[in-house]
Amino acid sequence: MSKPLTAGKRRFVKRALSKERPTILIGKSGASDEILKEIGKQLDKNKMVKIKVLKTGLAGCEIRQLASEISIKSESSLVEVKGHTFMLYKPRQK
Repeated sequence: MSKPLTAGKRRFVKRALSKERPTILIGKSGASDEILKEIGKQLDKNKMVKIKVLKTGLAGCEIRQLASEISIKSESSLVEVKGHTFMLYKPRQK
């Protein structure tokens, strides 16, 4: 997993994505390999991504648990979980 975000970087990502709509929706198939590949692509391109999980996508688990699993698999930092939406940030590799 990547190193923890500073408060300033966390605030920057929240501000940048607060007005944006989620670019990835997770449905009843859950966090499939295709979804994880798309999250990886968007993180490589934009460094940050906003994801919404539909009620059918939770399948009996908590949103926070699902978000942390996805952040570990995508090697990114979990910025914020709000309702059924969460934000991920991954700095570009040098």
